[in-house]
Amino acid sequence: MPKTILEVQNLKKYYSQSRGIASRFKKAENIIPAVDDVSFYIKENETMGLVGETGCGKTTIGKTILKLTPVTSGKVIYNDTDITHLPAAKFRPFRKQMQMIFQDLDAALNPKMRIKAILKEALTVQNRLSDAEINRRIDELLEMVNLKKSKLNNFPNELSGGEKRRVGIARSLAVDPRFIVADEPTSALDVSIQAQVVNLLRELQSELNLSYLFISHDLRIVELVSHKVAVMYLGQIVEMGMAGRIANAPRHPYTAVLWSSLVDKETSEVERAIIDVDDNQWGVFDFERPTTGCRFAPRCPVYEVKGHPEFCTNPSTAPELHKVDEAHHVRCHYPLE
Repeated sequence: MPKTILEVQNLKKYYSQSRGIASRFKKAENIIPAVDDVSFYIKENETMGLVGETGCGKTTIGKTILKLTPVTSGKVIYNDTDITHLPAAKFRPFRKQMQMIFQDLDAALNPKMRIKAILKEALTVQNRLSDAEINRRIDELLEMVNLKKSKLNNFPNELSGGEKRRVGIARSLAVDPRFIVADEPTSALDVSIQAQVVNLLRELQSELNLSYLFISHDLRIVELVSHKVAVMYLGQIVEMGMAGRIANAPRHPYTAVLWSSLVDKETSEVERAIIDVDDNQWGVFDFERPTTGCRFAPRCPVYEVKGHPEFCTNPSTAPELHKVDEAHHVRCHYPLE
């Protein structure tokens, strides 16, 4: 049986923001629950998909796992070791094993460095290698990601979006990681290039026994690449289960929103209502959104149909993530059938 390589326990990441000029005198602050009590685990050679709208906390989870941003509370356990509060010196051996493919490669790839220099830097940041060893490893990385050797002398802005993505993947593989956070690795790419990137990640997983946290807003892509999926909304996981069930038999109304926006099909009255609610796009987190009770209630057609039951929005009766089927959990008082 595959071993659990990563476990996240009750992870929280809160940000505070002042309410304006007057708050400087009154010391009044808004607390933004970017990640609010999130728990999940990933096994060896497994992909966990994390899906949700912009601003729901997906990337923040990835960064807190990799200690790129500090947690407010909770635990991150990697390979049976609690790494949550490890000092930098003690975390260094784990850094090689845990890498990230960044979404914005225009920012992540130094525009003044050629591709060969970028890969060399990744190879030598923690290891002393001879020039011959560096050249050999660069050739291996290029072969792994199917990138032509002629691209080594190019600068990032001279590459296509797909080529830059392959460089980003190669750089993350340079230190032989076991776990990778892939943050929107198919965003801003043509559909055909998206398929190539997905297939590449799956091939690398099979060859190198990698585990992924695959972050995306696109449930269709997540279904293709993931073994199991967690759906996030305003900092919380609202549904979690096997990829096929989450995509094709969602139990949370919000998951139905994500799927109905991708699948062109005849919809029921409830599905139409869900789509109509989704037309009120909220974008990133704002302070008018609920931070207690059911956070989806203001957009939920089921809440509307049920006559706005008070216990849905009451902080003392907020819905918990509970089991509705085998390996299928939902945070909803009225899960879909």
